[in-house]
Amino acid sequence: MKKITLLSLIIIIFSCSEKKKSTVDTPQDENLKYLEYKPSGGEIIISRAEYFNKLKGFWLAQCIANWTGLVTEMDKIGNIGDSKTGDFYTRDDWGKKDLPRPGQTLKVDRYIDFVFEGKDGMWGADDDTDIEYIYQHLVYTNQTSKLSGQQIRDGWLKHIKHEEQNYLWVSNQRALDLMISGIVPPETSDPEKNPDFDMIDAQLTTEVFGFYSPGRPDFAVEMAELPIRTTARYNAEWISKFYVSMYSLAAIADPNLSNKENLLIIAEKSRDQLPNDSYASKMYDFVKKQYNDGLPWETIRDNVYVRYQVEEKDGYDITSRNMRCNGCAAAGINFAASIISLFAGEGDLKETIKIGSLMGWDSDNPTATWGGLIGFMIGQDGVEKAFDRTFSEEYNIHRTRQNFPNGVDNFSNMANVGVFITDRVIQEELGGGIDLNKNLWYIPTEN
Repeated sequence: MKKITLLSLIIIIFSCSEKKKSTVDTPQDENLKYLEYKPSGGEIIISRAEYFNKLKGFWLAQCIANWTGLVTEMDKIGNIGDSKTGDFYTRDDWGKKDLPRPGQTLKVDRYIDFVFEGKDGMWGADDDTDIEYIYQHLVYTNQTSKLSGQQIRDGWLKHIKHEEQNYLWVSNQRALDLMISGIVPPETSDPEKNPDFDMIDAQLTTEVFGFYSPGRPDFAVEMAELPIRTTARYNAEWISKFYVSMYSLAAIADPNLSNKENLLIIAEKSRDQLPNDSYASKMYDFVKKQYNDGLPWETIRDNVYVRYQVEEKDGYDITSRNMRCNGCAAAGINFAASIISLFAGEGDLKETIKIGSLMGWDSDNPTATWGGLIGFMIGQDGVEKAFDRTFSEEYNIHRTRQNFPNGVDNFSNMANVGVFITDRVIQEELGGGIDLNKNLWYIPTEN
């Protein structure tokens, strides 16, 4: 008898739940010739219409989480002189005034709370969303599934300002400077050329590639590899692949399980992206054990701070490198923080954003990552239900980037482009097919 794996069971359940004919029409890509496909019966089956709603939920929730996390960004980065607490926020600080870190001036007088754009407002682009927007635009307009280094360089140079305020930091800025000088990815993350190769940048610019290969993290990671290596190597690269894998596996979340249960399953499967001897894998395992032991998230966060910033365990040596703000934008410490908020948030969108915003370090980035993922899982309607309100769909990409056909775009257009990219990936890369009459994708579980 053939053994039924957990992933196979998820596929079977998910497929059965998607066999109802979609009631929402999703356009087809005029640049793709849709080929006839005869299902074999073993494919993952996903509704394109539901996926469209999920992608809208991703962009919306990512914007909410991004702008909420920005309130506390870099406020609390650990006080190496105090190995007990690190001077961090706790859950009791939600709703209270934002505080500057020692030696810094308060950005503005504001409170730690959700940041919204109302129905008639406009979401501003930020570095947690705008380079993902660039990559989506480049993949679609180049009619490819895998960008070349030259296509990435051309896109960055066209859509990112070179000198004036361009909303780039650490490894992203280093990579742009190298591109301006003629260097082509992946050489832009070469540690000899880019000393910021182990910062957080690739995580917040490449997660979206996971959505273009639903249920197939093998190809999602392959598709994202060069964009990741545009700015990241080693642990920062592996951490980014972990996020891409999670985004891909979220597409086949079991509808009969809770968000919490699904997230734990896909996180554990994505753990395979982290080499066992890496500090990233050891951070994941440390946080998971503490969560399973029932410790409060604040305690886990403080223990992470002591273990990795004070004691520099598991090969994490950022403190010894005497970096600005003690590597507050490093991939490692922010990965550990993000895993805490993922586990402690337990699949609840609002709770995850709250915890992520109070966690410390580069708090907008991990918060945007999980806000976007949970927003995808519950869709736009689920996001609006969670907050009991409706939101604007308008997105001002030209706030931070330039030279797009639509300086102000909207989540519906952005989701449609995501669906079209996924059409191409499924047909040309995964050997699957699209049924435009039923508005379904058929995705082989392996080539």
